[in-house]
Amino acid sequence: HQPTPTHAYDASKTALHALTRKFAAELAPDVAVNAVAPGFVPSRMSHGLATWGITMEKIAARVPLGRVGEAQDMAGAALFLSSPAAAWISGVILPVDGGHLARGIDLPGDDD
Repeated sequence: HQPTPTHAYDASKTALHALTRKFAAELAPDVAVNAVAPGFVPSRMSHGLATWGITMEKIAARVPLGRVGEAQDMAGAALFLSSPAAAWISGVILPVDGGHLARGIDLPGDDD
C-alpha cells in the first residue's frame, strides 16, 4: 500500500518516458533525445508529502547516497547529456536519484 496518491503523477511520468524513447527513434540521426528522471528533490510537489508525514529527512534516510537531490545534481546530468561525452546516447531516461531505484522504490510509511 502506497501512503500517497500519485496516480496522475505516475501516469504522466510514464508517458514522458515513452515520448522520450519515441522521439529518440523518430528524430535520429539528427537529434539525440534523452530525459533526466530526478529522484526526490525539495520542491513544491515534494513539500506536499508532509501531508502524509513524509519529510525530506525520512526520504534521505532511504536513499543509498544518504541525501535528497539538489538542483546542481540535475544540472550536472543535463550538462553531461548535452555534451560531446554523450554523443552516442539517445533514448535514455537517466535516473538522478542517489541510487534510490537501485534500492527499490519505497517511501516512508510503505512498510513502517
